[in-house]
Amino acid sequence: MVLTYANQLTILRMIFIPCFVLLLIYGHPRSALLLFILAGVTDGLDGLLARKLQQKTVLGSFLDPMADKLLLTSAFITLTVPSVPVSYHIPVWLTITSISRDLLIALAALIIHLQTGHGEFPPSFLGKCTTAAQLTTVAFVLLANLTFSVMPLLDPLIVSTLLLTVASGLHYFYRSVLLIESYQKVEARSDKKGN
Repeated sequence: MVLTYANQLTILRMIFIPCFVLLLIYGHPRSALLLFILAGVTDGLDGLLARKLQQKTVLGSFLDPMADKLLLTSAFITLTVPSVPVSYHIPVWLTITSISRDLLIALAALIIHLQTGHGEFPPSFLGKCTTAAQLTTVAFVLLANLTFSVMPLLDPLIVSTLLLTVASGLHYFYRSVLLIESYQKVEARSDKKGN
């Protein structure tokens, strides 16, 4: 069964994305926040269901991180656009840094796959912390548009997210270099044995 319950929840999360963006564009930050929280709940549930029901699939392993990344990227871009009718926006420099990091990681994964045939590129602990910080930043920016009580926390959170984004990007680059080097060493050894 390809469309397991977990996969259905992941697809539902992807359906939420355009709804979330439209709610923001048309000036409904409260509803957008509720939908964003609901998307977060489905993210937790799909992983739990996949483990409990032993329904882990190859499709799910691709869809789940894709849904997370699409939601985050959509939220960052939408909350950065000045014309979106919200009081507080995500700084442009944070959005550019976050998207640039993701593009570089995707490019590195592609190069590694082409060079080594290595298909798996699991997220590091630092990468998971970065994703959590980015999700928290989106949630707090949405909250800041509803209540001023979270405003003192926003600037430290945004700076922390920036630092984590840069650090995890550098860490992924370092891991990529090590992976390619180790592959090249194995190739060199096998060539020597062949001769």
